[in-house]
Amino acid sequence: MAIREVCVLLLPLLALAYAEHVKFLDCGSEVGRVVLVDIHPCPKQPCQLHKGQSYAVNVTFNSEVSSQTSKAVVHGVIAGVPVPFPIPIEDGCQCGISCPIQKQASYNYVNQLPVKTEYPKLKLVVEWELRDDNNKDLFCIKFPVQIVS
Repeated sequence: MAIREVCVLLLPLLALAYAEHVKFLDCGSEVGRVVLVDIHPCPKQPCQLHKGQSYAVNVTFNSEVSSQTSKAVVHGVIAGVPVPFPIPIEDGCQCGISCPIQKQASYNYVNQLPVKTEYPKLKLVVEWELRDDNNKDLFCIKFPVQIVS
């Protein structure tokens, strides 16, 4: 089974069934509104992300625009400096969102946040954006995490 099929079929179910609502800060959602953010597993906050594991991130949002595409951009903000944080699938249309995105519709975006074993142990803020056709943020959220062994 391809990664896309797993993302589309399995992740939304897992994320919704076992996720923990996470406190987040909206960092500039220009053309959408975030309803809730879930991360699994995350039994306490800030979420402790274990090296070598992957975490399901589910963002429920409402779109205020129509868009043919969506692209995720993720950074780890360390001491105020954004550092690119690679995710397996940047195309939001492959992660729970049925594209084209419709104006005034609600969506559940689900993707994986992999934590590489070579990452250092530290506290940081994850900044996650999902951009529309015009490079405007359908959502932009920030949430604190701690990378642990």
